[in-house]
Amino acid sequence: MHGECIVIVEIVIKRAYVEPASSDGFRVLVDRVWPRGKTKADLALDLWARELAPSSTLRTWFNHDPVRWQGFCERYRRELATPEQYARLTGILKTAHGRGRLTLVYGARDEEHNQAVVLRNALKDLVTKRG
Repeated sequence: MHGECIVIVEIVIKRAYVEPASSDGFRVLVDRVWPRGKTKADLALDLWARELAPSSTLRTWFNHDPVRWQGFCERYRRELATPEQYARLTGILKTAHGRGRLTLVYGARDEEHNQAVVLRNALKDLVTKRG
C-alpha cells in the first residue's frame, strides 16, 4: 500500500434507518451490533466492519452522552491507532476504491455524536496523508 494513491471522492455517514441509495457507493456497517429491525437486504451492505466499532467498554462508558463526546473521540481514536485497525481502515479504502463514495452506516439516533463521525474523520485523515 505504501506509495499507492487512494481515490475516493467522498466519505459520508448515514443512519441504518435511512433508505439506501445507488449514490451511496460502497456501504459499510460500522456498528458492533446489528441495527434492530433491519435485514441484510434492508441495509444493502458491501461490508460489516464490526471490528472497527468501539470496544464494548468504550461504548458502555460513552452511552451516547454528548458531555462525554470529546473523551469518546480521543479514546476511540486511540483504539483505531493500532496496526491491526490501521490495516482494516486502509483495507476498506482500498476495497472502496473506484466506487466514488464510501458510506459508513450506523444505527445510533444521534447523528452528531456517534462512532461513524470519528471513523469518517480517521479515514479522511488517512486519505489526506496518502494523497
